Amino acid sequence: MTDSASAVPGTEQSNRGMVTSIRGSVVDVRFEDGLPPIYSLLRAGEKARVDIEVLMQLDSHHVRGIALNPTQGLFRGMAVEDTGGTMKVPVGKGILSRMFDVFGNAIDRQPAPSDVEWRTIHRDPPPLASRSTRSEIFETGIKLIDVLVPLERGGKAGLFGGAGVGKTVLLTEMIHNMVGHQKGVSLFCGIGERCREGEELYHDMKEAGVLPHMVMMFGQMNEPPGARFRVGLAALTMAEYFRDDEHRDVLLLIDNIFRFIQAGMEVSGLMGQMPSRLGYQPTMGTELSGLEERIANTDTGAITSIQAVYVPADDLTDPAAVHTFSHLSASIVLSRKRASEGLYPAIDVLQSNSKMATPTIIGERHYLLAQAIRKTLAQYEELKDIIAMLGMEQLSPEDRNVVGRARRLERFLTQPFFATEQFSGIKGKDVSLKDAIDGCERILNDEFKDYPESAFYMIGSIDEAKEKAQAGQPARPASPQPKVELGVKTH
Repeated sequence: MTDSASAVPGTEQSNRGMVTSIRGSVVDVRFEDGLPPIYSLLRAGEKARVDIEVLMQLDSHHVRGIALNPTQGLFRGMAVEDTGGTMKVPVGKGILSRMFDVFGNAIDRQPAPSDVEWRTIHRDPPPLASRSTRSEIFETGIKLIDVLVPLERGGKAGLFGGAGVGKTVLLTEMIHNMVGHQKGVSLFCGIGERCREGEELYHDMKEAGVLPHMVMMFGQMNEPPGARFRVGLAALTMAEYFRDDEHRDVLLLIDNIFRFIQAGMEVSGLMGQMPSRLGYQPTMGTELSGLEERIANTDTGAITSIQAVYVPADDLTDPAAVHTFSHLSASIVLSRKRASEGLYPAIDVLQSNSKMATPTIIGERHYLLAQAIRKTLAQYEELKDIIAMLGMEQLSPEDRNVVGRARRLERFLTQPFFATEQFSGIKGKDVSLKDAIDGCERILNDEFKDYPESAFYMIGSIDEAKEKAQAGQPARPASPQPKVELGVKTH
């Protein structure tokens, strides 16, 4: 595939029109007869072909569309061809280990994939009758997520956070662990990605040896909003093929849902729609639902989706974050404060939640442990002001024990990632749910109260704390606990 036009096979009978106006990415086209339906794909231009998706029928002869490529070279009076279909992407075994753009063109400098079929990106969600009603846990190998915010197989989890708190790193780690745990397919969809991120991810996945089980699709930041707006649907069409035709489990990672909403906002503005609250498009809820409702767990397989959601100015009441929250079975909120303290993954336990964390799904022992961890961390949060003003000495012995447990738990719930080995120099760890639960339980039972806090930082299973403590300084006496000034953590 050398250009985007070749991505959608043409039709034998062509309906031709003519460009009547061009305003940025918005193109109006006149057809004498046979007005193309909404979502039809039109093509204009000669060598540098421009794909235009019809979004509005103005009258019996005119349609208005959004250009999916730059519109340089278009002029009024230019011929436009109706392809007779909608936008399509390739699906099949041949797309594995490859990288595509929104048109289905391979962008990894390799030949176009063979043995593929082309399917439209505009598809209906699976009917309710074919959906699975079983609730199963999706294990990630990341302690903090598996213990406190368990993910649902076939569910949708959101990673909420501002810029630079580790959303993309967490997604990359989950791809790595998915291949180890479930022999499924990972599909990475970059909406409005920086070209640097796509390049790095491709090479990282290649080095990690997970590329043969993976497909990547990117819509870069510099592409027109129409193309960025369709990347999510195109990637979802590929994911549906593996679920419905090959009956495999798919991990769909979307980075970033906010940029999908942002692209929709740009398209809406270009089409002249009246903006809603905070400048968002009036159709935001419908557009987001059109994407999210297709991600489902059916009788044949499951698409488990983990979505990074950029939160503007760290404001969780922003309409983009609020609308996304309503679709999710788990919300993982990343904290800039934890990131600044070096506690990675920088997940705010008290703000994050999962609908799977109930005794009937995860079991009584796991549920009670998760509640005990949350309670301990919440108590520590309340005591931080007293510690900052008066110091640890003013706390009762019971409160000092709570602080000691909370600080050890916080450090035990950090984890070295395979994705960050080259930066941190610490080998990545994949920890089973059983080991993670066991470690948390033993910390809460004060089994390690004589161990230094630093022994729990960036380890895998709890047994590594013993080795770390023996290799370092001798274990400290149980009391008094180290003084904490102004709530700043020490490792």
